[in-house]
Amino acid sequence: MSGGSTAPEQDVVLSSRARIARNLDGIPFVNRANEEQCEYVMRTARHLLLHVPLDERMIWVDLEQSSSHERQLLVERHLISRHHAESTVRRGVAVGESEHASVMINEEDHIRMQVLRPGLQLEDACRTCRSIDEAVGTHVEYAYRERWGYLSACPTNVGTGIRLSAMLHLPALRLTNDIGRVRQTAKDLHLAVRGYFGEGSDSTGNFYQVSNQITLGRSEDEILDEFENTIIPGLVRYEQAARQVLLDKHRRELEDQVFRAFGALGTARMLKLDESMKLLSRLRLGVCLDMLKEAADTITLDTINSLLLLVQPGHLRQHVGCTISPEEARGVRADLVRELLIGD
Repeated sequence: MSGGSTAPEQDVVLSSRARIARNLDGIPFVNRANEEQCEYVMRTARHLLLHVPLDERMIWVDLEQSSSHERQLLVERHLISRHHAESTVRRGVAVGESEHASVMINEEDHIRMQVLRPGLQLEDACRTCRSIDEAVGTHVEYAYRERWGYLSACPTNVGTGIRLSAMLHLPALRLTNDIGRVRQTAKDLHLAVRGYFGEGSDSTGNFYQVSNQITLGRSEDEILDEFENTIIPGLVRYEQAARQVLLDKHRRELEDQVFRAFGALGTARMLKLDESMKLLSRLRLGVCLDMLKEAADTITLDTINSLLLLVQPGHLRQHVGCTISPEEARGVRADLVRELLIGD
């Protein structure tokens, strides 16, 4: 299976994320802290993130001073959560120049560090996230107890405070009606399965974010080893096996879906967001299975991955440089997709 990208397992794994939750000792959790305490946390974290030695320079964004459009862009790029964007407490985020790393301040916890990597690169994401954690932790005292480990506002984060996740594209498992088994297996393994934008979002386009739920009583290395070497590879193999079944037994029906998606995306003059995500999902599957080599050999996995971001509302507005209505957005979205896919 191909697609033009070199990231490990990127036919199924769009991205890997490591996130570490920390709280300052002696300060109430964000949902119990007053405005002065939230301001103290933000001032302290901002100073450290802009001045301690890190792998790359961080850029500070004061979310209270940002427009709703700027916050939406950060959500669409998976640099902050929807909860963080919509919260009313004193909050901010530090973003690495490469946009691989971000540190949310006063989200659910005082400090939430996260690192994103393309494909299955959890170990690399975890290593970078730990380096940020250690750099900040040398200058502040984290809330930690011998019995419980690192304390968190969310009980599932108590312990190591680390949450690992992978964004998976599972269209074949949906087509073979096996996605229910995936959800049940995830439940049995104490995994969380969420949509494209995490908690509370839909799995539009058959994109699923899978993450660990339990950090108490286990080391970071144990969690990482199981997640990167057993759980995610197992899901990848399951999806790849389902794709092979479709190729062997239902090739014509699968090709029909892929080429109908290609035709619709290449000719549509108006596209809703959900519609474009579903069509891009089918086209992505076709690219991964080398179905489009003769018809459109210039369409790569990287192009489709980019479009999954660019068709989002905030990025469409950024593309045109002004506010647009939902109806205008459908036209802009269709034009942008045609331009990048077929040069129209």
